[in-house]
Amino acid sequence: YAAVTPYFYSSFDTVNEAIPTSRRKVLVLGSGPIRIGQGIEFDYCSVHSVWALREMGYEAIIVNNNPETVSTDFDTSDRLYFEPLTADDVRAIIELEKPDGAICQFGGQTAIKLIKAISEMGLPILGTSADDVDAAEDRKRFDAIVESCGILRPQGTTVRTASEAIEAAASLGYPVLVRPSYVLGGQGMAIVYSDAEMTEYMRIINLVEQEHPILVDKYLMGVELEVDAVSDGQTVLIPGIMEHLERAGIHSGDSISIFPAYIPDRIRDIIVDHTEKLALALHVIGLINIQFILYNNDVYVIEVNPRSSRTVPYISKVTGIPIVDVATRVMLGAKLSDFPYGTGLYARYPAVYAIKAPVFSFEKLHDVDTSLGPEMKSTGEVLGLSTQYSEAMFKAILASGFRFPAPGSGILMSVRDSDKPDLVPMAYRLFKLGYSLYATGGTANYLIKQGIPCNGVRKVEEGSPNVIDLIQSGKIGLLINTETHSAMLSGFNGFRLRRRAIEHGIATVTSLDTLVAVTECLVRGLKERDLIPFEIRTFAGLVAETRKNHLPLHEMPLQNDMLKK
Repeated sequence: YAAVTPYFYSSFDTVNEAIPTSRRKVLVLGSGPIRIGQGIEFDYCSVHSVWALREMGYEAIIVNNNPETVSTDFDTSDRLYFEPLTADDVRAIIELEKPDGAICQFGGQTAIKLIKAISEMGLPILGTSADDVDAAEDRKRFDAIVESCGILRPQGTTVRTASEAIEAAASLGYPVLVRPSYVLGGQGMAIVYSDAEMTEYMRIINLVEQEHPILVDKYLMGVELEVDAVSDGQTVLIPGIMEHLERAGIHSGDSISIFPAYIPDRIRDIIVDHTEKLALALHVIGLINIQFILYNNDVYVIEVNPRSSRTVPYISKVTGIPIVDVATRVMLGAKLSDFPYGTGLYARYPAVYAIKAPVFSFEKLHDVDTSLGPEMKSTGEVLGLSTQYSEAMFKAILASGFRFPAPGSGILMSVRDSDKPDLVPMAYRLFKLGYSLYATGGTANYLIKQGIPCNGVRKVEEGSPNVIDLIQSGKIGLLINTETHSAMLSGFNGFRLRRRAIEHGIATVTSLDTLVAVTECLVRGLKERDLIPFEIRTFAGLVAETRKNHLPLHEMPLQNDMLKK
């Protein structure tokens, strides 16, 4: 039968129903079917890019085979090819459609991996070239660029065997961050603390043949900062700088992201300078995502992605800048000077706090460890907006599905030795709020020595009654548990404890940085009934006003009655 919608897939047939048109056309690569929670941002970017292309008079063609996306709806693009994102399948579409160019920046790592093959097919790459993408992904080339820009980065090297990895770790000093190159969502990434863990990591990772070398970097425990920017090859627009609440080591998709970043002006200026230098040195045309670490008052670059990232929809919404639309037009020849946003840092002191919190599905995903680490586990995200930081944080945590412990309930704590000093002030605040504190042996002894009343509880291996029995008793409203090893080699008893808490509907915190935010909300006594919705449509005007006048946050003009309230 005749195809009514422009929705095509390949088959063994004698009739080709995908008859190409003679219009100007652009091929947009989607992200393909990837793990739940990791395709939303790329779907957003693909769809907004298509909308921009259609406004510009181009025929927009999407290649994607993920059925659970808006980009594969029959009426999103002019033509949709529901095909695997492999070089051969994409080649067949290119030979048929003969597009004017391809956009590979909006499909995440899946699309970026195809950029070299598509370039070799002779199709122009719109935006950053294949060679410059490789310069960002290839360790040796990237290190040379970073050094030429005078930018710090954690020491690191590339390896392929376990013996090389152990030798590299000995040279760098444990702990080290180990990861494959060209991956999405921190897949296969781990923080390794010993030779034994390194040997086990390399054994597991090499069960699948690695096309690219393994990266080994010195692990720095600092504040992680993130930037999304647009470059036209000559100038750079930075919508804003985000700060991750959880320190480096937890994947950016699993951490609470705070906008604006709470950093000194000196650090802010360094990040702007580094972003501009890297974007221009890599000859970026379109989007770039950069992750930094603030460690001992020095700024280190840890990762540069010459593509869209999961924070693009978030930063677009809270700054009012249609980042994907701007980037698409830049890829097709526009200059940033053509837009009303200027260049450099756009939202230096925005008039609102915007806090993004991850959403997890641990209750529905059985046998998944709730402990957070370098590999992404979240399945969604929510946004809290307010002119007050504490209210924005409370909105975000509440919307993520986190269950705050009821007043007077019990809080169970079991943390690694290095976290015990940081736990003390928060444990004291929770005790003063009227919560009953319970802790396993080492943690309980430490808190009691610091003068904080605490009930000792046996661990699972110490016999009954123990922490599992306590959780099943219904007395506990919050579990605080941090790992003693890398997430990859975590102990079975810790896993059982966290899983049992989730199965009983008990909120679980596996990072003390997250606990800081939760404790602050409890201390403030914020209630859901007191929250006021924030009208985001007023935000773009507020940002424009703050940028024009360069006012600090507490002096922002709040121009409507609801915001004043």
